[in-house]
Amino acid sequence: MDFKPSVFFEALTSPAFIDGVRITITLTVVAMAFGLALGLVVALLRASPWAPLRAVAWGYIWVFRAIPALVWLLFVWDALPQLVPAFKGDWFSAFAAATIALAMNEAAYAAEVFRGGLLSIDEGQQLAARALGMPPSKVFTKVIAPQLIRVTIPPLSNDFITMLKLTSLASVISLQELLARTQTLVASTFRFVEYFSAAAIYYLVLVSIFMVIQAQLERRFVWISRQPAGTSALSRVRQLAALR
Repeated sequence: MDFKPSVFFEALTSPAFIDGVRITITLTVVAMAFGLALGLVVALLRASPWAPLRAVAWGYIWVFRAIPALVWLLFVWDALPQLVPAFKGDWFSAFAAATIALAMNEAAYAAEVFRGGLLSIDEGQQLAARALGMPPSKVFTKVIAPQLIRVTIPPLSNDFITMLKLTSLASVISLQELLARTQTLVASTFRFVEYFSAAAIYYLVLVSIFMVIQAQLERRFVWISRQPAGTSALSRVRQLAALR
């Protein structure tokens, strides 16, 4: 079967493809946001002085890193409603199931990224911030968070790209994201090359756009790593605290 450019370009502008891309982007952003929030909580629990909290956090990371994301996706969609009656309601859509499964899976990886970022920050800066009379909440938002963002941007960007591709797994629970729309069109036309090529182009464009955004974010926070040699922890904290 020959490659037909007309079918390929028709697929690129197909309303079904565009709607699938919209769902893919939305799922990626929502699942990543919840995953990062939960991952930060798990990372903080791993740094807790209380051994039971550290054990819970370690167990969460172990379980979700060991079991494939596809298994969690099927478990949340098929098994969770049997275990929890509340998930049998009309609100529990394929999008909600994919968001829950992918967010919980991402949290395990984000937690390790955040933990590594927290370990890279000089503990003397926290002590210096407390010596300046800053409350714990301000120590985190003014001193720790800016440096944590700078350190974690590259690995979390990789996680975001991975999340974008993992959304294709949601096609197995009939969520009409990009891959599911592609498979539907292929099944009705048997034009495998044209439609899968169009889907690949969309993924390439989406990842390329995010790589540009990543570069902008890295430049935004690059000042944090450009400190003169010998800068004391107290001086560094004062510079960070002075930012608005």
